[in-house]
Amino acid sequence: MAKQTDKIRKEWELHGWFCINLISTNKNGICDYLMLKKGYRDVFVESKEVKDKLSELQKLRINQLLDMDKRIFINDNEIHDKFIFKSLNF
Repeated sequence: MAKQTDKIRKEWELHGWFCINLISTNKNGICDYLMLKKGYRDVFVESKEVKDKLSELQKLRINQLLDMDKRIFINDNEIHDKFIFKSLNF
């Protein structure tokens, strides 16, 4: 069975997005993917398996990106507001 990250990447690519897997960056806790498409705002995507939860560092990084007015998706949920204590259902 394909991992959730593979499914999400393939879905975005089917819609014409250029997907960059952010495997090893200088920022621990950064989202899994950066999605790019001409004419659209760049999107950071964090993929979580069914029972996985965001770490505190991931929450911090996502909040930093939100402060920079970046678009964030966690699986299929778009995040608009800071959510340090917000729980998401995947």
